[in-house]
Amino acid sequence: MFRRVLIANRGEIALRIMRACRELGVETVCVYSTADRDAPYLKLADRAICIGPGPSKDSYLNIARIISAAELADVDAIHPGYGFLSERADFSEVCRDCKIEFIGPSPEAMGKLGDKVEAKRYAKAAKVPVFPGSEGAVEEVDEAVEVAAEIGYPVIIKAAAGGGGRGMRICHNEATLRANISKAQQEAAAAFGNGAVFIEKFLEHARHVEVQVLGDKHGNAVHLWERDCSMQRRHQKVIEEAPGPGIERKKIEEVCKNAARLIKSADYAGAATVEFLMDEKQNFYMLEVNTRVQVEHPVTEMITGVDIVKESIRIASGEPISVKQKDVKVNGHAIECRICAEDHTKDFMPSAGMIDTWRAPGGLGVRMDTHASAGYRVPPNYDSMIGKLICWAPDREQAIARTERALREFEVGPIKTTIPLHLEMMHNSDFRRGGVDIHYLERALKAAGHG
Repeated sequence: MFRRVLIANRGEIALRIMRACRELGVETVCVYSTADRDAPYLKLADRAICIGPGPSKDSYLNIARIISAAELADVDAIHPGYGFLSERADFSEVCRDCKIEFIGPSPEAMGKLGDKVEAKRYAKAAKVPVFPGSEGAVEEVDEAVEVAAEIGYPVIIKAAAGGGGRGMRICHNEATLRANISKAQQEAAAAFGNGAVFIEKFLEHARHVEVQVLGDKHGNAVHLWERDCSMQRRHQKVIEEAPGPGIERKKIEEVCKNAARLIKSADYAGAATVEFLMDEKQNFYMLEVNTRVQVEHPVTEMITGVDIVKESIRIASGEPISVKQKDVKVNGHAIECRICAEDHTKDFMPSAGMIDTWRAPGGLGVRMDTHASAGYRVPPNYDSMIGKLICWAPDREQAIARTERALREFEVGPIKTTIPLHLEMMHNSDFRRGGVDIHYLERALKAAGHG
């Protein structure tokens, strides 16, 4: 096991990693920007090192400064968390060159699965179902038109690198496809430094179902079952739950086996999520692979009892996965609400500033992953998420009731948060029956005049 780990991230995931390290007897070094200098969680680290000013490019995205901090603190490993540098193969490679263990996949495994075009090729080889579409990146408009004519409209243009909806365009006919190819390429190049895009068939009423997988350096891969992340806005997840409601378990068992087989075929060591879209007939198509721990990992932890962050640290240190596939059972139901400092009634306008009032919920089956508290100032520089409320119960109906109860207990002020939106959704009849698709929330917000 490592002696000392540097956490190359901020906020709730930095605190989550810190806690996992503490339970493993590992010292922690947490880097921070000047915008986060007063963050309370920094006091819980064994050491905190400032790596630059507020803008991410000068701090959390600055590889040279992070490596300098790691060498200064004499760490054995770096945990990137999610976002920032977590899916950068070049960062993983720099860590290796500096003889610092990267807690995540190797640059080679990340290259295989982190790029959507390459991941699709590997998925086909592993017999994982994928969307009809281009074999690789498309460079010319006429090539894109030819692919679309073969698979049929609507189609979607996607960036080969990155995610979060950037470089993504939905096209219902040839005219919109021709108009959007170059725009998608430019947006992808600006966001990820890679302008490659590809074409796939687009599902109008899809559900987003993903599989959590762990791989190790001994050739093992274990899946931790599925999560449903269909409640989202602009390709950003808002509510996640596990297991997915109303899905045939035989179908889930098959898709989970496929996901584990894909991770194993790529010689992948660490936590990964294989994302799928499911059509109305419950056919699954692989969307992409996230080569890192995800924001929504706690819902899986709550139904399986597996500590994903601790497992990823153990795996990076050379240990095998501590659980066998036959031992991973689903127990109950969990729901996660992403609490963001935003006003959903004003097109999700960010609401940075000082938190004066903070009363977090508690009680049986309630977990709150957050770095915020009364007196904490939400900086305007980063993602607006200030915490995740995760509620577990023996079944989905009770989990919804418990989530509603916890949300009603939750008080944050004077900043605006998405707590009222989550309360609305807990009462939403379509959500309660498990009948939402990935565009449902946007339609509901538009109907309410908030879109």
